[in-house]
Amino acid sequence: MSKKAVVLVSGGLDSATVLAMAKDQGYECFTLSFDYGQRHRAELQAAERVAQAMGAAQHKVVSLDLRTIGGSALTDDSISVPEGETSGIPVTYVPARNTVFLSIALGWAEVVGAQAIFIGVNAVDYSGYPDCRPEYIKAYQAMADLATKAGVEGRGVAIKTPLIELSKADIICHGHALHVDYALTVSCYQADDDGRACGKCDSCRLRRRGFLDAGVEDSTRYMG
Repeated sequence: MSKKAVVLVSGGLDSATVLAMAKDQGYECFTLSFDYGQRHRAELQAAERVAQAMGAAQHKVVSLDLRTIGGSALTDDSISVPEGETSGIPVTYVPARNTVFLSIALGWAEVVGAQAIFIGVNAVDYSGYPDCRPEYIKAYQAMADLATKAGVEGRGVAIKTPLIELSKADIICHGHALHVDYALTVSCYQADDDGRACGKCDSCRLRRRGFLDAGVEDSTRYMG
């Protein structure tokens, strides 16, 4: 029986790398994206491109309206995306986003009979989001084992986080070795309709520095 995995694919650099890693480990990949009311649709288009290019068995987009609760620069147009260094948890944090996403991924994993869920959380070069930390993933795994039919029957779904202890440069090097086409991806928090990056937000700064440190050509398309 082939191994199956649900892979969360946002359209960004990290999740594209995770998908390549899951495929390299021999998983048949079912990719999952979320239309949750984020600022732009360019990342959803990028996610579809990445899933298709990497031969996902199925690509699913689940619609959620996180704008109804707001609380983030990504879901509330009245909150500006920071273009400089900030301290603490930034306003681009979307309340409980990974908990919601993982829960839906967990349900789909049970439906398709997947043994694993891959998510590109990172606790090294990241924006300080609380739901990207190893202790959060450990706690979620414990909950998932208790919350599912598969878990109580002893065949629980493993939450895989292959990027969690890697720097952005390390992530890019891994992806480059696996022939990830980063030109397909969009990481910017405020990309335009054509998917071009602002080059100023936290995500753009991390991405740009990662390519520089990795010594890999940056194929990102920037505005202007």
